[in-house]
Amino acid sequence: MADKLLWKTCFDDLKILIIGDVILDHYLIGKVDRISPEAPVPVVVHQTEEYRLGGAANVALNIQSMGATPYLLSVIGTDQHGEQLIKLLENTALNTALITKDRAKTTSCKTRVLARNQQLLRYDRETTAWIGKDLETKLINKVVALLEKETIHAIVFQDYNKGLLTDNFIFQILKIAKKQHIKTLADPKKANFLAYLGVDWFKPNLREINEGLNLTISEHNPELPELREAAQTIKKHLKNTHTLITLGAKGMYYHTPKEDGLLPTEERQVADVCGAGDTVISVLSLGVAANLEIKQAVTLANIAGGQVCEKVGVVPVDKAALLSEYEELINKM
Repeated sequence: MADKLLWKTCFDDLKILIIGDVILDHYLIGKVDRISPEAPVPVVVHQTEEYRLGGAANVALNIQSMGATPYLLSVIGTDQHGEQLIKLLENTALNTALITKDRAKTTSCKTRVLARNQQLLRYDRETTAWIGKDLETKLINKVVALLEKETIHAIVFQDYNKGLLTDNFIFQILKIAKKQHIKTLADPKKANFLAYLGVDWFKPNLREINEGLNLTISEHNPELPELREAAQTIKKHLKNTHTLITLGAKGMYYHTPKEDGLLPTEERQVADVCGAGDTVISVLSLGVAANLEIKQAVTLANIAGGQVCEKVGVVPVDKAALLSEYEELINKM
């Protein structure tokens, strides 16, 4: 493996643009001692309340935690949750210059009720209508202005189907990126699953594969031939270069022009899978931008996704813990 000092600083000069739906993650944490006499539901006695960055904002936070510089472009509402999200971004020293406020938008907020580290309920507030043409043009111009000022090493599309990433917006940004030789990665959702024509890396999970391609690959026991066929179908539609399919507890499947393979996950005490996909695309984008070998980048992303599942709620990757586990894995080989 590369010199350890070089390895630990290889992401520090990277600048990554994240375009996608930001989410405010709201946690109500309490204890449960009894069932309500009014209905067969637990009575949660309030203990604490927390707000965390979710969606594309979590991707930005993960990229920052790895030592790189994120630029986050998104749209929020002119509401209380939008203000709370801006406050969180500022408190974590994330730049808010590319966040646009829109009166027609309700800031996406996911409220989770937790007790004994278990999620009892999720209550969502949001609007998912597509952004208008005027706002779309404004956002594209913001990207162009950023690229004129900064050297961006990769662009990540983080799609949660909240109305930001329209077909045309995706098309225009990919066109700009290709012209400027900027690497692109997409974490898709069903609505615009096949809109990322020409993207470099396409990273769906297995459920998104089944929904987007109308397949029935088993989520409990996916077979290599059917994963390979799915990746080939994606390549036929998108003309993408690489595909990474996340398989939850089963690990990851990667497909490239020269090789493909399954990477298993390490056995872990899983506390919460929330935010794991954000972490995977974050670390993958850094590995790609840093020109790591494909298997290196994918392995790092695989470990990172597993590590955040050991913690409750949406949390960023711990760089030291990630590199330490990666080094241990390499030393065993």
